[in-house]
Amino acid sequence: MMSTDLQNLLLGAAAVVVLILLITKAKLHPFMALALSALGLGLAAGLGPGDTVEHFQDGFGDALKSTGPTIGLGTILGGILLGSGGADRIATVFIGARPVKWIPTAITAAALLIGMPHLFDVSFVMLVPLVYAVAKRTGTHLLYVGLPLAAGLYISHGLLPPHPSPTLAVSAYGANTGLTILYGLIIGIPIAVISGPLLTKFASRWFGPAPDLDKGPIPESSPEPENRKRPASFTLALITVLLPPVLMLIGTVGTANTAEGSLPYAIFEACDSSVMSLLAAVIFAFFALGLRSGFGLGQLQKMAGKGLGPVGGIVLILGAGGGLKAMLTATGIDKLISDYAVDWSVPPLLLAWLVAALLRICLGSATVATAAATGIVAPLIGAYPGLSPELLVLATASGAVMLSHVNDSGFWLFKEYYQLSVAQTFRTWTLMLSLQSLLSLGGVLLLSTFVGS
Repeated sequence: MMSTDLQNLLLGAAAVVVLILLITKAKLHPFMALALSALGLGLAAGLGPGDTVEHFQDGFGDALKSTGPTIGLGTILGGILLGSGGADRIATVFIGARPVKWIPTAITAAALLIGMPHLFDVSFVMLVPLVYAVAKRTGTHLLYVGLPLAAGLYISHGLLPPHPSPTLAVSAYGANTGLTILYGLIIGIPIAVISGPLLTKFASRWFGPAPDLDKGPIPESSPEPENRKRPASFTLALITVLLPPVLMLIGTVGTANTAEGSLPYAIFEACDSSVMSLLAAVIFAFFALGLRSGFGLGQLQKMAGKGLGPVGGIVLILGAGGGLKAMLTATGIDKLISDYAVDWSVPPLLLAWLVAALLRICLGSATVATAAATGIVAPLIGAYPGLSPELLVLATASGAVMLSHVNDSGFWLFKEYYQLSVAQTFRTWTLMLSLQSLLSLGGVLLLSTFVGS
């Protein structure tokens, strides 16, 4: 007769397989697929309908109570940055009239900054007209400008909170947001250089036919300020982008070096909160980029609302991922994974990357892959007491960007906006993200020799 432990492990594996099939074959929305897989697991394990729904709701709420405000505020911040012209100002100053050979480096750096507070899809679509304009002005291949733009944006999207995947993993693993950003930047900046300007130079032989630059997208007109005073300031736009990570890093260092219960500790603790740091940046952007430039209150409200538009589905996916994680805990599967993991010869950081990468390749979405992977990977923290939860976040998040192909919306976004064939997209977009994922794993493993016990 099959033991209960083995039966539960098989049920957990079956839930993940069902999840993959519901998304890839039945074409269900990932939220529905995650919810059905989680609820089905609870019922199959004998929890009963009432307990199953209760565990799912508790997991859903636990996931969103920490990720929801962070992602919401980050998206509002990005909306004001884009709508006020601050993002364009950063890109224009970075690119300027530099020699052609420096354009990939400049646009990678600008994209890394602009992408920090905003979703990849929105930032990409907003900046594509700039790519066409620069390529036309310099007489270069569109991908010479467009590939490093995508590389810089995706480093932020894949590794740094407040983006959905790393934010969810921070919540699931109980990691420190400030440290995660610090480690993410230590790993991400060199990888942005390699996957941006260096890869662009190396892969230019595979770019293929140049797209027609006259068929580019028409730039979306930004709202004109009601009372034009002055254009968005580059310095203030830069401060807006850097304020949240700098405040969180100050908070992380400060709380570690001040006495708990003291006034300085309370101030540093507020800075260490992703919600407080992002809220401070949103208020700063409201005045520095919004009112200072002459935008009315109604216009700023529309900018924030436009930014929040794409987030609804993502938030539901993150919540359902939390529900699946809670179900793995309720059925005892997470403890079984923790008990067995000690005897596995695979290092935990590599295992986290492998699980997330496999789910990403099967499901296409980095957010859904992370939502599913965190439930499987979270028990490793208990099995390995010296494991850095921040590095586990980065290992999972980097696995979730591996091998983007035809089941990923980003693949088609890149292909269509740059007028590429599927083969050209594989040789550029897929290659770039796979390189980022593998190098990120290498960076995480290297950093793990210095971090943690």
